Amino acid sequence: MATETGIVIAQDLVRVFPGATKKAPEVRALDSLTMNIRAGELTALVGPDGAGKTTFQRLIAGLYAPSSGSLTVLGTDVSADPQSVQNRISYMPQRFGLYEDLSVQENLDLYADLHGVDQQTRKERFERLLTITDLTRFTDRPAGKLSGGMKQKLGLACTLVRSPELLLLDEPSVGVDPLSRRDLWKIIEQLVQDEQLSVIISTAYMDEAERCAQVYVMYQGRILAQGTPDELRKKADGLTWQATPPDGMKARSLQARLLENRKHVIDAVPKGDAVRFICQSDSDEPLAREHHATRRDAELEDGFMVLLHQAQHQNEQAPSDPVKADMVSTQQSAEAEDKPVIVVRDLVRKFGDFTAVASTSFEVRRGEIFGLLGPNGAGKTTTFRMLCGLLPATSGHLEVAGMNLRTARAKARARIGYVSQKFALYGNLTVRENLTFFGGAYGLSGKHLAQQIETSLAQFSLDPDAISGELPGGFKQRLSMAAALLHEPEIVFLDEPTSGIDPLARRAFWYTIGELANKGITVIVTTHFMEEAEYCDRIAIQDAGKMLALGTPREVRQKAGLEHAADMNTAFIAIVENARAKEHKKEAKA
Repeated sequence: MATETGIVIAQDLVRVFPGATKKAPEVRALDSLTMNIRAGELTALVGPDGAGKTTFQRLIAGLYAPSSGSLTVLGTDVSADPQSVQNRISYMPQRFGLYEDLSVQENLDLYADLHGVDQQTRKERFERLLTITDLTRFTDRPAGKLSGGMKQKLGLACTLVRSPELLLLDEPSVGVDPLSRRDLWKIIEQLVQDEQLSVIISTAYMDEAERCAQVYVMYQGRILAQGTPDELRKKADGLTWQATPPDGMKARSLQARLLENRKHVIDAVPKGDAVRFICQSDSDEPLAREHHATRRDAELEDGFMVLLHQAQHQNEQAPSDPVKADMVSTQQSAEAEDKPVIVVRDLVRKFGDFTAVASTSFEVRRGEIFGLLGPNGAGKTTTFRMLCGLLPATSGHLEVAGMNLRTARAKARARIGYVSQKFALYGNLTVRENLTFFGGAYGLSGKHLAQQIETSLAQFSLDPDAISGELPGGFKQRLSMAAALLHEPEIVFLDEPTSGIDPLARRAFWYTIGELANKGITVIVTTHFMEEAEYCDRIAIQDAGKMLALGTPREVRQKAGLEHAADMNTAFIAIVENARAKEHKKEAKA
């Protein structure tokens, strides 16, 4: 059993990794980390990319050995006897290894075999896990045919085929839609309550951290602060404000104006019809009043941002400066401004008998940020791939940058940029080598290519000699964006661009997206962070291949029957659940 003092005890824990090359400096992933985690609770690890969250969990699981310091897990020195600890814990990494050609039941059987679970125990365990994950109806379905949310639930079930004393979850809801994320948390909280399970979870979502008994804020391998969500929230007391943009001004424009005043403003994000921001100190009240702002209650994310700002200041590090889109220049005529840059009419895509997209229609204007949202398996990725020219439509009309994708797909692709959800550049090449390669692929050469690369390196604050695969998540996304913009495209497609990166990196990334739109670039984006829908000029919500809602964030919230101040996460869930309930009624009548 765990000791009375804690289920996980770290004392002056250090983990050092060698540099990516002989010349590169070593990486100190954990730096004298000291922590005492209590048993029977939900504990959250939060922090920016590179803070050491994943490294710490892998040390707890006995997958890494400490460079120095001590680590006791369940009363055992994990470096002396990792197997003893591994026999008593379960660990779900970010990329859990499901066997996609095996069925749901076969995956469960395989993991039960690997852990030596006897037949009677697994029968009871499987029944319970399939019930709480709502996968009972899908036991014969191949894992590769499941939606993203269902895969995550199956991964959690496979992790729990035996009843552990400690469960480690490394960002289990990354890339998962709000409905599936809610279901995952119901499962986790039920297990904690019913089995007194101890859970340590790393997360990029502050609303998830708010569900936990204790939160540890990590930064550069150390603990910045720890406490209950309420204790950490109080770090921002008296500093939080809310302002409504003047008539005619977009919320993201007010956000950008506030963020440019770094001497007084720590953070600013659009939410509802307003912009929420955090001032440096009480003495910044005149600035808030200048924007006709009113005070609001601080939230956990506010406290988190204040702590990170203080840490950067103490380390004499400038905050993550927003990246301006200076390299992009698009001068369009008034006539071009009015003409839609994307036209979709009665778009259909079928895979055999399965209809992935059913008669979808919409238009996107030049310089607009258009959000394509939906649950996992809703058809938005298929729609996205058709818009990019990566997948032909079964029927319907699709026009991008003034060209019909049925007859001029290659020409249309030359005028768009694309940033994929997963890092799709060459990880073993340097930043400069990647930019040179992709610039050449876009048809750039000579002095023009060299000039674009230098401008891009400066714009995105990238080290040209860094190995691309070794970059933190936020900088990998910067590099992906830089590569996509080298040829100055008219339209940029972003497929869940901020999935798996921390709130600081997300803020900087969305500032860049706003700058692109302000310069006339059209941006089409998919995201599972519903707060990011607030940055969009318009959003479309799809489910089961059908369009459920289309309009501005305010119009979509109204369609959900919610007040303007309601968050988009709530609106999204309401719209999808209402549509599904109506569909079920139709099926029942039929």
